[in-house]
Amino acid sequence: MILKLRFPALFLFLLLVSCRAGGPGTPARTVGSFFSKYEGRPGFKTTEWSAGLLQRLALVKAAKLLGGSELTDAITSIRAAKVISFAPTTGGARELASQGLRQEATGILQGNKYEPISAGSALGNDYQVSVRASGDKVSEFAAIGQLPDVADSFVLVAVDGNFTRSQVQAFAKYLPQIVQATSK
Repeated sequence: MILKLRFPALFLFLLLVSCRAGGPGTPARTVGSFFSKYEGRPGFKTTEWSAGLLQRLALVKAAKLLGGSELTDAITSIRAAKVISFAPTTGGARELASQGLRQEATGILQGNKYEPISAGSALGNDYQVSVRASGDKVSEFAAIGQLPDVADSFVLVAVDGNFTRSQVQAFAKYLPQIVQATSK
């Protein structure tokens, strides 16, 4: 009986460890710890989008021109957003990319019960978007992608707010352009 219980527990432990076994060093366990782990390292750039009134007004005006009310509502529902991008610029940075940044971030989202809502290409871009939600109410979403025209690049976008799934999908359509504009 003890042997039967040990094998499933050991198997579950190994499975959980393997999901988080990407990236160099000790894998991060949360989105916040991922940002802390890599912020300031060579090749990484972190950008915070504040929810300031002037920025919101400018974004809402742009959203009305580009994407309509779903996008406008999504932008006005943002409480906090953070982007970390990585572009390998040195041999060490290229090695970091090969060690599994994407796998580490994907493991974090899976381990923290983020639910994938798209396979990226369905939204017309290469970002994989996942949400933390209760029904149609989304409190957080994260997107994993890469910078356009930068080999071995990586991007993680983390957004807190009060959204619907359709608002997140509307916002996700413009993520590549938003990330590119804010990561320069």
